[in-house]
Amino acid sequence: MKLYDAAKPLLFALPAETAHGLGHAVLDIVQDTPIETRLADRYTVRDPRLEVEAFGQSFPNPVGVAAGFDKNAEIPNALAALGFGHVEVGGVTAEAQAGNPKPRMFRLREDEALINRMGFNNHGADAIGPRLERVDCPVPLGVNIGKSKSAPLDSAEDDYLYTFERVRAGGDYFVVNVSSPNTPGLRELQNREALTRILGTLQDAGASPLLVKLSPNLTEAAIEDALSVVDDLDLDGVIATNTSTDRPDSLVSKNRDEEGGLSGKPIENEATAMIRFVAERTDVPVVGVGGISDAEGAYEKIRAGASVVQLYTGLVYEGPAIARDINRGLLHLLERDGFDSIEDAVGADL
Repeated sequence: MKLYDAAKPLLFALPAETAHGLGHAVLDIVQDTPIETRLADRYTVRDPRLEVEAFGQSFPNPVGVAAGFDKNAEIPNALAALGFGHVEVGGVTAEAQAGNPKPRMFRLREDEALINRMGFNNHGADAIGPRLERVDCPVPLGVNIGKSKSAPLDSAEDDYLYTFERVRAGGDYFVVNVSSPNTPGLRELQNREALTRILGTLQDAGASPLLVKLSPNLTEAAIEDALSVVDDLDLDGVIATNTSTDRPDSLVSKNRDEEGGLSGKPIENEATAMIRFVAERTDVPVVGVGGISDAEGAYEKIRAGASVVQLYTGLVYEGPAIARDINRGLLHLLERDGFDSIEDAVGADL
């Protein structure tokens, strides 16, 4: 039995946020120690067929960690040692925030899902910025930027700018998060006028590569409106998608009615459909997120148009070997379908 399989019942007996904190603490202990090197030797799949070039970054493999897992940029190197090809930290806000009252993270075990209403809890840009400057991450390091809860919507660009200016030296790419369901009013910023104002302000300040993260709950017309901003501003990429406020009828867990964003297997197909919708309407690279837990799921999103993919909930349910297992599986799928590389498979189903 795998070690994580043995530990999983004990971890799942704890509240979800407590278990996450425990796993985070373990990775913090091993980071920058010889154990980190041993983890990298065990979990990293090195093969040129997995390498991807996207929005000016060189990814050793297409499987990354989504924002939210390492909110305060404390363990990016340890996550890279688990075999991930990039790590996105945050969301970081201008102000330090405690987030929403606990409990605010819930497992839906029968559904292989999570619901969270964390509320952008983080140490704030003034603390995280200097921490990022000290990081020498071996894979591309993205910084997800959110809006402080207290910042007015009509001047949100100033809040995003404050954060960017403090994290700019430590990030390889930057993501504007206007799609979290857990900050009041945030998703209203996905309209054309607000997006143009925020993204344009950051571009003027030198934010590059710059991506925007969209909600899966947007209408097709709203997605097309957002993508027109991406094209008009010549943005570097789109992340599709954030967590969902929808509750599929298939959910069976007792926690299915908790408020917050749903992630994991129940939104897998919805996320893949949005990736395909976005990829068909823009030429910029797409980062695919939502419900990935195995190689087949990652491959489906790549064939739907994702240049690279990210996961979070899959790491909770499958454990620390998930990136290795997915990358090994991707190599098999490439061979099966006659592709020479991941890049050749991107958008194959479009």
